[in-house]
Amino acid sequence: MMRNVNLEMDQTDRRSQSQIIPEENNGGSEAELTDRYGFLGGRQFTHESELDIPLDVIRKREAKWIAMLNRWDHFIQNDFKTIKARCRKGIPRSVRGRAWLHLCGGASLKNHYKGLYTSLLTQQADPVCVEDIRKDLHRTFPEHEIFIEDAYGQQDLFLVLKAYSVLNPKDGYCQSHSPIAATLLMHMPAEDAFWCLVAICDKYLKGYFSPGLEALIVDARVLFGLLRKFSPTVYKHFEKQNIQPLSYMTDWFSCVYTRILPWPAVLRVWDMFLCEGIKVTFRVGLILLKYTFSKPSILEACPTDIETLIQLKSIPNYVTDASWLGAKLICSNSNITKGQMKKEHYKQLVILRRQKILKQRTSHLRTLRVATPTSCNSI
Repeated sequence: MMRNVNLEMDQTDRRSQSQIIPEENNGGSEAELTDRYGFLGGRQFTHESELDIPLDVIRKREAKWIAMLNRWDHFIQNDFKTIKARCRKGIPRSVRGRAWLHLCGGASLKNHYKGLYTSLLTQQADPVCVEDIRKDLHRTFPEHEIFIEDAYGQQDLFLVLKAYSVLNPKDGYCQSHSPIAATLLMHMPAEDAFWCLVAICDKYLKGYFSPGLEALIVDARVLFGLLRKFSPTVYKHFEKQNIQPLSYMTDWFSCVYTRILPWPAVLRVWDMFLCEGIKVTFRVGLILLKYTFSKPSILEACPTDIETLIQLKSIPNYVTDASWLGAKLICSNSNITKGQMKKEHYKQLVILRRQKILKQRTSHLRTLRVATPTSCNSI
């Protein structure tokens, strides 16, 4: 029988208001406890305990997911609507790892390239990448039970990141790879996490980690363009203070919010992100921007870009609540459509190309002006 503590309710259910209170040992000091996600403390520690749900309800939810995963090809080809609806409710904890592996396409990659992960581990990696990976191991969720000093998670994380740097030497290793891989390792074995990382980087965040970060630059402009439609007041405030979107959204998008949201919200976002794609990251970003500055008093308290960026690091708790955020993400009245995103993306690409051409022409003219005096003197 599966223990209740290892099961997770759908995120749409109201959570209990009770808290996990650290117990005291005989010496009077607090005993080490983990929250239901494995965090021992720190910013990601979740104090709310899970609401007790009748076991028959939990089993029904899990049974639906297990049946769907066992017939994945059928559902992905003929009934994606059901997959989408169940992901939006929140994937049960006991099947989340398996669900993520199928949602992102990692399962297909693993089956197609059997043995490749093991082979990559035996190959020599770029020493610079290896050094950078080792430096980041201790910075990646250091208060999670599998990533504390000398825990098995650190070794798995190193192997996954090293293997990816060997597979993709062009991009190598980027610091944002680490929290993504670590989040995956909290839910699945190392090889599965590796293939999910490959799928996420190649399909969802394509071009984000390439030299020049061109894809990320484009998406930053797209986000700001969409903000003008989604929240004109906040858009004008940021435009007036000349705050560049890359200054705040880089970490949001490239790490898929793992460094900014409470963990229940991270999981809620990831369940939808791996199902619906990059549009989820845009919607989350727009919601955070709009509701962090929703009150006129907050805007008045941010007369310069310094106060505005500080405020953006103190997002109201209700905005990052998993249930509230999840409801906003699926609310049709607050959503940017896929068509609007495509239109804005095309618009920003055109603007960037024109700027690039103008820059090249300006550079060429400057070269001619420098060369002209020399040519005249030689006549």
